[in-house]
Amino acid sequence: MIDDDPLVRAGLTLMLGGDRGIDIVGEGADGVEAEELVERLRPDVVLMDIRMPVRDGLTATELLRRRPGAPEVVVLTTFHADEQVLRAIRAGAAGFVLKDTPPARIVDAVRRVAAGDPVLSPAVTRQLMARAAGGGPDGRADRTLRARRRFGQLAEREQEVAVAVAVGGGGSNAEIAASLYLSVATVKTHVSRILAKLGLNNRVQIALLVHDAGLLDTDDGRGSRLR
Repeated sequence: MIDDDPLVRAGLTLMLGGDRGIDIVGEGADGVEAEELVERLRPDVVLMDIRMPVRDGLTATELLRRRPGAPEVVVLTTFHADEQVLRAIRAGAAGFVLKDTPPARIVDAVRRVAAGDPVLSPAVTRQLMARAAGGGPDGRADRTLRARRRFGQLAEREQEVAVAVAVGGGGSNAEIAASLYLSVATVKTHVSRILAKLGLNNRVQIALLVHDAGLLDTDDGRGSRLR
């Protein structure tokens, strides 16, 4: 865990240390320490504060997620959805938790991220996507064009799965499978291929790409594919 406040780190240690399935392997006070700890300890998940001295959590997240065998990153924040959280998600963070989240939910978030599931609710993901849509018309047009070109790299079934991910707010494989009448294993395979083809890190990034491509604005709310 990485946070410049020793009291926050102590509280997180108390929360997470009581779970027999979670081992706390290290803690640091800034983004530079985060990189050093990851290099030495090889954790599966990093809890990362955003605002820290020396190197902030956003820069640290971007650097960590570029590493081979990168750990998953969960951002710690006091905000529900702001530009900093959006930047962290685009950098590859698996989600975020608020610092005042009940202990049991923080433990559950760490477990879910370690298992490969995002920890953003559909409502929060929609907030983030709405924030991502900000900017002038020219910037939105360029972003849409780039996103559509990337989306067009996917096979038809992969496009359907990608849109289902976005409609579900980055939801789990089981939720996507139910919406498309596919097996969970098939959805997992498609999601893995989508991530690999597009160079993305998680379902939330898929959802943001689909949103950027303008593929969620349909009458039935189920999205559309490029033709």
